[in-house]
Amino acid sequence: MSTITVSPSQARVASQGRAQLITNAFVYQLWRDLWVTLRGWQTFLAMTLLQPIFFLFIFGHVLPQLGQTNAGYSIVLLPGIIALTTLLTAMQAVSIPLTIEFGYTKEIEDRLLSPLPVWMVAVEKMVFAAIRGLLAGAMILPLGRIILGTGFSINSEHLDLLAVVAVLGALVGAALGLTLGTIVQPAQIGLMFSVILTPLLFTGCVYYPWALLDRLRWFQVVTCFSPLTYTSEGFRSALAPQTPHMGIPFLLAGQIGFLLLFGYLGVRGFLKKAID
Repeated sequence: MSTITVSPSQARVASQGRAQLITNAFVYQLWRDLWVTLRGWQTFLAMTLLQPIFFLFIFGHVLPQLGQTNAGYSIVLLPGIIALTTLLTAMQAVSIPLTIEFGYTKEIEDRLLSPLPVWMVAVEKMVFAAIRGLLAGAMILPLGRIILGTGFSINSEHLDLLAVVAVLGALVGAALGLTLGTIVQPAQIGLMFSVILTPLLFTGCVYYPWALLDRLRWFQVVTCFSPLTYTSEGFRSALAPQTPHMGIPFLLAGQIGFLLLFGYLGVRGFLKKAID
């Protein structure tokens, strides 16, 4: 019985060919998802911008005009709204489609037949969702200038920190969405957002700085368990460093910690559900 031997150079070529195949498949799936988003740009804009526009208009324009909040409140509010939009858009971009694909349509099977390892299918969904979150968050900046008026200004001296915080925040939202998408059943989608969205809205330091909660210590501790808190404080420290905010090492550690936690839970849940 003859034995086939493979030289190191042949093995290296085969490995490179496999890596190229996986890379091409990953890029193709990512481009396909982005193309679908571009084709349905009206839906994307409506889903991502309607809520933050009204938040900015009511809390940042109407209430100050009525004298119910001080004029400087918009400086605190805008970074929080950007964080909320970035994280929630990324979360929704993966959680809702994934729940449906694993439930009614079974479309996930088409992706699993690609040359990608199963775990990379999950990573591609996270990357796509993070890109959507970053696009949505970036659109809030010019809208904030329009809604809040020319008297409002943001700091542009910490663009490196802004980029890091934005990318981490979008990835945290995507990882959270991946986790929820592998746990929640299709019939429970509405309940999921009722249970998840409300605590995120009010404990994520969107409307108030975390540092000022030292007057309400128990609630300050509660907000530390919200992944949105660290993204809100990150945008606040980058765009409005003159306002009270969480320490930069602390908020970056929080973002990375939640990314690792939800990334692990999401990929593990995806693998388990895909194999089943």
